[in-house]
Amino acid sequence: MRNSTYYFILINFSFIWNISFAQMDVEQKAKDKTIDRADQRTDEGIDEGLDGVENGVKSLFKKKDKKTQDSDKSGQNKETSTSDYEPKDAKQISANSSEKLESYSKYDFIPGEKVIFYEDFSQDNVGDFPALWNTNGSAEVVTTNLFPGKWMRFSCYEAIWTDKLLTLPENYTIEFDAIPIKNLEGDMPGYNFRLIQCENPKSYDGGAIPGKAGLNLNWNSSGNPFYRTYINNDEGSELGLQGEREGEEYIQEFNKKYHIAIWIQKARVRVYQGENKIFDLPRAFSVAGVKMDRIRFEEGAAMISNIRVAVGAPDTRSKLLTDGKLVCYGIYFDVNKDIVKPESYGTLKDIATVLTENPTVKIKIIGHTDADGVDAANLDLSKRRAVSVKNELVKTFKIDASRIDTDGKGETQPVAPNDNPSNKALNRRVEFIKI
Repeated sequence: MRNSTYYFILINFSFIWNISFAQMDVEQKAKDKTIDRADQRTDEGIDEGLDGVENGVKSLFKKKDKKTQDSDKSGQNKETSTSDYEPKDAKQISANSSEKLESYSKYDFIPGEKVIFYEDFSQDNVGDFPALWNTNGSAEVVTTNLFPGKWMRFSCYEAIWTDKLLTLPENYTIEFDAIPIKNLEGDMPGYNFRLIQCENPKSYDGGAIPGKAGLNLNWNSSGNPFYRTYINNDEGSELGLQGEREGEEYIQEFNKKYHIAIWIQKARVRVYQGENKIFDLPRAFSVAGVKMDRIRFEEGAAMISNIRVAVGAPDTRSKLLTDGKLVCYGIYFDVNKDIVKPESYGTLKDIATVLTENPTVKIKIIGHTDADGVDAANLDLSKRRAVSVKNELVKTFKIDASRIDTDGKGETQPVAPNDNPSNKALNRRVEFIKI
């Protein structure tokens, strides 16, 4: 009897253990499958999607550098991710993809007309320190399963700055994408963005208030945004400002992407995070001679990309109605996608206002790309992007669809050589032609 009882218990224990092990194995396979599919979508650029994650996105063309296509096909010379910050599930991948253009209805930011600096680290190898930057600490170029493209990742108490000084006028805009990450201790320390007028063009300006003057934007360990302005001379010593923005909607979270936009018009500084204007400082720099010339990221941990500096407010009305042609750089798309990004709202609203006030005007929207990738894919992408812009003007701003034609020229009409990120950014544009 004892032996029978013993074998009965043993068989039941084995049965229960096998079920538990099978459940654990299924769960692990499901997690592995989720990550594998996310890897495939990012690395191969084919938007197969996880079920229910990106409804409405039917296809995605992978743009490859013409010089590396053959080696890609052979499986050699492919860059692989060095990022440790991979998504745990599909929700993280789509965390920022749910934003709609309509949610930016109060967004009045309009980027500068002429791009003078653009950095997406596309010219850098994964694992290297970026070529256009300098540091007294460390950083590296990475790819990540969270978002497409290349990113500069840093986790340090030091700084990374633009090596070459920027020539900035009185009015300009700065934009960048940021993903807060954890440091080596497993904490999210936040990060700092600093715009300064440097004292030493060839080296690092140290101290808590470096350079001749500066704007410091800080997202602390709790994710709250904070600002500080300063002018390091006798006239400006009492004119520094500082403050923070409280509210759940302004807090940055680990492994989520945020679009930051800064609009400087003489002494006035406006700062936007996503669709929200978080700071508006009418007298941030009211002393003559304050002229910023360097961008820095420092003291924290983040991944940064798509840094865009542009000058000159676009005169939409004059160029569209009088000149008959508006070349627009303020309508944004993700790499190889035709979905208009919500931070394009301010630019589209400006164009829609002109069309609304002039109901007899008809236009043609023409999309253009840079030369990276296959010619036919670029041509198709440019046409689809033009259609997407039309759809947003019709859907969001109620412009009559019969007033708008669309076309795309792909890479066939460049306005600059396709030899660096800044020039490629000039070629990626949307034109509005009066017809």
